[in-house]
Amino acid sequence: MEHIRTPKVENVRLLDRSSGPRKASIGTLYLSATHTIFVENNPETRKETWVLHSMLSSVERPPTIPTGSQLILHCKDFRVFQILVPQERDCLDVHTSLLRLSRPEKYSELYCLSFNPNVNKVEREESWNFVDVTADFKRMGVPNNLWVATAANSEYRVCDTYPSQLFVPKLATTALIVGSSKFRSRGRFPALSYFHQDTLAAVCRCSQPLSGFSGRSQDDEMMLQVMMKANPGSDYIYVVDTRPKLNAMANRAAGKGYENEDHYTNIKLQFIGIENIHVMRSSQQKIIDVGEMRSPSMTDFLFGLENSGWLKHIKAVLDAGLFIAKAVADEGVSVLVHCSDGWDRTAQACSVASILLDPYYRTIKGLMVLIERDWVSFGHKFSHRYAHLDGDPKEVSPVIDQFLECVWQLSEQFPCAFEFNEHFLIAIHTHIYSCQYGSFLGNSQKERRDMRLHERSHSLWPELWKDRAEYTNPLYKDELSQSQGVLRPNTTPYCFKMWKGLYNHVEKSMPPCQSPAHILSAVKGESQHLKEGLTNHQEVLPGQTTHHNPLSSKQGIQYTKTPPATTPP
Repeated sequence: MEHIRTPKVENVRLLDRSSGPRKASIGTLYLSATHTIFVENNPETRKETWVLHSMLSSVERPPTIPTGSQLILHCKDFRVFQILVPQERDCLDVHTSLLRLSRPEKYSELYCLSFNPNVNKVEREESWNFVDVTADFKRMGVPNNLWVATAANSEYRVCDTYPSQLFVPKLATTALIVGSSKFRSRGRFPALSYFHQDTLAAVCRCSQPLSGFSGRSQDDEMMLQVMMKANPGSDYIYVVDTRPKLNAMANRAAGKGYENEDHYTNIKLQFIGIENIHVMRSSQQKIIDVGEMRSPSMTDFLFGLENSGWLKHIKAVLDAGLFIAKAVADEGVSVLVHCSDGWDRTAQACSVASILLDPYYRTIKGLMVLIERDWVSFGHKFSHRYAHLDGDPKEVSPVIDQFLECVWQLSEQFPCAFEFNEHFLIAIHTHIYSCQYGSFLGNSQKERRDMRLHERSHSLWPELWKDRAEYTNPLYKDELSQSQGVLRPNTTPYCFKMWKGLYNHVEKSMPPCQSPAHILSAVKGESQHLKEGLTNHQEVLPGQTTHHNPLSSKQGIQYTKTPPATTPP
């Protein structure tokens, strides 16, 4: 609370730019340690708008106008609020307060760590067991006579950004693992991400080798050899370098780079061309600007979309996953995936490949498991990439945003293959940034253990599971052929579209051109509503003269406060 200069300002005007054309509301603005809260003066509605401070990406203070001083709040879920404060002094105090509150300097300031977790201790402990990555490997049939668990990284001794439990080829000794790690950036040696039971091919991940122009490691070369031998049906493996080849070549000057095919005799090297985090950060800002356009002409919209390059980048990520999936499912060849450090583009490529290969990850629970495995446990730097704390802005980049968008693009091509709808993807996106739950805090499993997050916060996944009816795709049928087997999307450029449900809130609030899935959801909801009404009428005895009064029932008109933008657990 020491960062709040003024906790309450009256006669404030609020305009939610994300809700389309409407008049500004007049009310009272409150600042708490975790939320900015606006309460309308209208006594009939008393509508409340809650914004978590951790969801604020920027707070602008444009020049003062005759009617007051302005603030513009840009949120990480792409909503935009415009605030008009009567007195300039109050506006300055609110601005200064929000600048500090939206840039926490330590984890203890975040919302998920600001309440007493022991209030619901049993529920909290159970929440962290809801998603089990080890159980997912068992579902794949691992461990087996080809792949086994290794204790080499217990207590994070070999690589502090990897999980403590990993699966490696059965022939990989601890000495071989340690030797390979010394030749890989950040010590991120090859480890199993996904095992395909039908072809016995595997998807593994690591970081770039420390090869420079002529360096080599017998241990690392042998590590890739035993990985190849773990697949009896193939005498080589693909090494997928997700970077543009020019970028990989530039890294050789810094003593890093890529595998030399003269040294690794059992590999086929494939470059994909996914750009780095700085290019992606700039590209997303351009697509956000397109989403904030008000009544743009078709020419302006298409120019902005093309100029952003965003869909080109989404295509590159999807192409990487598709190459891996085809290699594993069609050719029966194992694939080793890396980028520079193996925690951004590598996570994208491996997880997209898993979505294409395995119908389980196209279910609600399966997607939770996939994110927990390929992103959370394998050391994607959530707190750096999504600015959970005030830090280096050059570390921020929409890496997992692109993965979620790839999933959405696939769901548009295969509307019956996914158990979840876009609201589920958007909910995950929101909570990655919100810091309302502890699931995405920190940059590695070791950091989360050291912060004791399981003792101090709740997991997101069971909360989303409770609301799964809201996130279910009505077109999904697990017995349909589209819901089974490998997905083979068309990745020609015309197949990609802007995700308006995420980026274009203004259009989303207008009378929509709904998809068949949305229309079917609405019809099913209305059908359920009518069934309940029919049941109520059937319970009335024949000849009873009492008439049903709809305004006295649960179906009657009720005035309710708008819930917080992010509801506390």
